[in-house]
Amino acid sequence: MQISATELKARLISFARDIGFDSCRVATCNAPAHGSYFREWLRDGAHGEMNYMQGGEEKRCDPQKILSGARSIIVLALNYFQGEAAHTAADTGTMGRIARYAWGEDYHDVIAAKLNRIDEFLRSFGGQQKCYVDTGPVLERDHAAQAGIGWHGKSTMLIDQTLGTWFFLAELLTTLELAPDEPVQDRCGTCSRCISACPTGAITAPYRLDARRCISYLTIELKTAIPVELRPLMGDRIFGCDDCLDACPWNRFAKESRESVFGARRSTSGMSLREYLDLTDADFRALFKKSPIKRIKRRGFLRNVCVALGNVGDPSDVPALERAAADPEPLIAEHAAWAIEQIHDRQKHAPPRLFESKPAADCIQRVEVHERAPLAKV
Repeated sequence: MQISATELKARLISFARDIGFDSCRVATCNAPAHGSYFREWLRDGAHGEMNYMQGGEEKRCDPQKILSGARSIIVLALNYFQGEAAHTAADTGTMGRIARYAWGEDYHDVIAAKLNRIDEFLRSFGGQQKCYVDTGPVLERDHAAQAGIGWHGKSTMLIDQTLGTWFFLAELLTTLELAPDEPVQDRCGTCSRCISACPTGAITAPYRLDARRCISYLTIELKTAIPVELRPLMGDRIFGCDDCLDACPWNRFAKESRESVFGARRSTSGMSLREYLDLTDADFRALFKKSPIKRIKRRGFLRNVCVALGNVGDPSDVPALERAAADPEPLIAEHAAWAIEQIHDRQKHAPPRLFESKPAADCIQRVEVHERAPLAKV
């Protein structure tokens, strides 16, 4: 079908919105603006155990190595914000915190289905595409910023003045030539709330993240033991962390997503930490079948749960942790043993109670009996 590039772009934007995307913009398929900083970040080892970052280094710095002849990068944003009411009370015990993006269905699957539809749409106009949703060697935030989806926040997250920070990114590299959009102005100013909010000090400077200290990395990307010195800083977080995003003032403009599939479910908003510890491997796979949490497997998830209980649990959680300490998976067993030790240490150093706790009615009754008693004779 022969139409002008202007008309094609207008149809593309309309189609993208019709299938649920909140923003669709275009960047020229050039090298990312911060490719040299990315290489420096890798040389510093700040990527931790994410070896795929190094493996895809050249492609990330040169999109032509991904799709030869690509002329444009179409960047899409999808809002996942579900409002503030996410958690219901667990039946028993303390609950853990899960990053908002993982409350509902796996965004990879939801967005991939939409990208396939856009790919099919563009192929009808002669385009060849490569599609990614957080799955390929693309410095997506650089291209998104270049396309004007948002600007780089000091946390390294992208910020949009209408969506805040609560959106997913997806990209299509295409051989079609589409008019590029203009970048938007950085509106962070002197604000540094995201840096101050990071529990582990992972944002070491504006626009600089040491993944090795980031709770999202520690709970998701790290496949081995969590460094002991960082465990107490993780609090009750068991999958990802939203602290730097929550701190952003631009989120006051965020509106709830049209995608209900990202809404919270009991598996992510209504189970106690000790309930998670009872999950078998089959239970885990069934519970998180359509969730992004499934990617870290039972061993990674229960490792995180043990750390959270070590930080916020109490003696009532010890029996569940003792069972976990006997788990045949060494990663779970070691973190469970650490958690038990932390709970015992808290009890050991807890201030002594001056009085034994008594039911209020009993105390009142005792006072009344005493007041009615006759005075002893002298």
